[in-house]
Amino acid sequence: MTKKAVEKTTTTKKAPAKKQTKKAVSEAASVESKAEAVEEPKAEKAKVEETKAAAVEKVKAEEPKAKPAKEVKAAETKTAKRARKVKAEEPKVEPTKEVKAEEPKAEAAKEVKAEEPKAEAAKEVKAEEPKVTKRTRKAKAEEPKAEPVKEAKAEEAKAEPAGETKEEPKAEPAKKTRTRKSKTTTAEKDKTEKPKKNTARKTKPEKSEEKPAEKIKDEEPKAEPAEALKAEEPKAEVYTTPRRSVAFIGSECYPFVKTGGLGDVMYALPKALVKQNCDVKVILPRYKCIPWKYQEKMVYRGSFEMDLCADGKSYYVGIMEYVWDGVVYDFIDNEEFFSSGNPYTNLVDDIPKYCYFAKAALAVLNYLDWTPDIIHCHDWQAALVPVYLRTLFENTKLASAKTILTIHNLRFQGIYNIPTIRYWSGLPDYVFNKDALKEGYEDANMLKGGLTYSNIITTVSDTYAGEIQTPYYGEKLDAHLRYHSGKLRGIVNGIDYDIWNTYTDSRLYENYDITNVLDKKKENKQKLQEELGLVQDDHKFVIGLISRLTDQKGLDLVNAIIPQIMDEHTQIVVLGTGDAVYEDSFRYYENAYKGNVCSNIMYDETRAHRIYAGADALLVPSQFEPCGLTQLIAMHYGTVPIVRETGGLKDTVEPYNMYSNTGNGFTFDYYDAGLLLDAINRAKSLYFTNRWCWDEMVQRDMDKNLSWDNSAKQYKDLYLELTW
Repeated sequence: MTKKAVEKTTTTKKAPAKKQTKKAVSEAASVESKAEAVEEPKAEKAKVEETKAAAVEKVKAEEPKAKPAKEVKAAETKTAKRARKVKAEEPKVEPTKEVKAEEPKAEAAKEVKAEEPKAEAAKEVKAEEPKVTKRTRKAKAEEPKAEPVKEAKAEEAKAEPAGETKEEPKAEPAKKTRTRKSKTTTAEKDKTEKPKKNTARKTKPEKSEEKPAEKIKDEEPKAEPAEALKAEEPKAEVYTTPRRSVAFIGSECYPFVKTGGLGDVMYALPKALVKQNCDVKVILPRYKCIPWKYQEKMVYRGSFEMDLCADGKSYYVGIMEYVWDGVVYDFIDNEEFFSSGNPYTNLVDDIPKYCYFAKAALAVLNYLDWTPDIIHCHDWQAALVPVYLRTLFENTKLASAKTILTIHNLRFQGIYNIPTIRYWSGLPDYVFNKDALKEGYEDANMLKGGLTYSNIITTVSDTYAGEIQTPYYGEKLDAHLRYHSGKLRGIVNGIDYDIWNTYTDSRLYENYDITNVLDKKKENKQKLQEELGLVQDDHKFVIGLISRLTDQKGLDLVNAIIPQIMDEHTQIVVLGTGDAVYEDSFRYYENAYKGNVCSNIMYDETRAHRIYAGADALLVPSQFEPCGLTQLIAMHYGTVPIVRETGGLKDTVEPYNMYSNTGNGFTFDYYDAGLLLDAINRAKSLYFTNRWCWDEMVQRDMDKNLSWDNSAKQYKDLYLELTW
């Protein structure tokens, strides 16, 4: 109701001076009789009658003068001074705004009471309402000052002298009036003294209306609007590096299809790069095995025919698009190549499939007219992309893009006989030489060709980048990699904290964080023992093993020492599938050590999460490990890793030092069963004899930053280095 009175005043003020006066006088007369009904002190009523005539004369003289401001100057606060500057700029509009600002006062409340029954006033207020709203914020600036009180009251006297002039003496009491205003801010609602609470409620809406801020920005260094603007600014993310566009090309990506660490990287790295100011598109095959819940949301983006084979045979290329977490996923659709249940079957089928995929990925970028700054390829399945780009696509827009090839596992290279790869790829003969694709006398190596033609080669850890240049780890490409060592870099992987988060992981028995990990891990351990049929004992040392059951993962070492590990204080939990010899041996140990060994010959994502949270230590004795994610997840879940010092395991696990009580795991160097047994015994000794040191290590592991943020920043720096 105060708003009506204020806006009515606005209407009155905007009319010519004469009309304003007449109208104000007539309204003052009509309202005066109603105002008498309002319960007021008798002294104030008398005062109203005395000052009514003076108020009308002031209206005629167009009141908002600068002189009253000078009279009140000594009593003004800093806010009032700033408000006066605004007033000096817009003398006519200001009183209206000031009236709006003074709304919450007791005088305004009384005025509204008197004005409420007037239908005519309501119409005027309705007509003027939008204008007053726009200037609300300016009025707010003047709210606390003493000077506008007089002006506001003089203006209000036009409309309703009975209500307003009661409280308005002369210029001298301006300071008093200001004090009184702040105390009676909420009089219009409950006529009780609750100033601060309601004042905040009243001024808050005005604060949010910030559009007119530019008008008075220069003169009003006000605290309140500044805070409001500050609150809005962080919404726009500030990037510290220039924007780059990146096309990821690979054979798998979580959650669509995943067989190993490549799938995790293809999902998490693009998502992290979006936060680094990158525009990312991921290109994948549309396998039949992709869950329907994703396929049904894909959008058709077009299709075309593409020449592929050396004899000119062409194939259909369809484009299905899916957007998620700021990343665009484009799936290449072709039933002939991608209709099988699994992404990888055998080389006879896989060679044609990934020759088609590499060429189609570039053709799709051309078709969509999207030229990235960087084309980032992964493993041998996408290794022909740099070769195609520098040969068959050298005269297209894409030729300006730089290429990066990341090696996730050097053991898999896409080697087949030259005639087959030459036919299915359609590549010119000159690329089949010993410096590019040729391997030995008869074979072509798709990964080797990609290493030759890419601008940069990366691996998933710095140590692995050095190891693959040696004969032991080089898989017969060590000499080739040494030749290209100038463009070889190592960047360790991270883990996705959205998926691997102990505080929010719904798969765990009990959620926890670094503040309560010691107690909650005990609960997770007991419930894991119960679920797996193990002896439930908090004092048991539980060792987890989550892995593919292959030689590469060091399972021959584990097999050799299990009888020596097992005692009344130790339990082992295995999860994974792989070679039959290891599957059978772990089944045997489960029967031999009932209640203390559990072999889960399968892969269950929920059980994996529970083992990470419930085990005390995690075993990763790999023969070689480009990066490894299990040790990263284990540390983030407060489980101490026992690893061999190779590849990413060496880069991410610092060996425990008993003298300085530092480090975050237990390690051994040479690939030897005795050294693995020694590392396990050192871990058990610390666990049982210096538990407080063990607990500190658990907390250090949880506190370590293992997210993709650091890795994504390194990749972004690499992109900038290539395209600067």
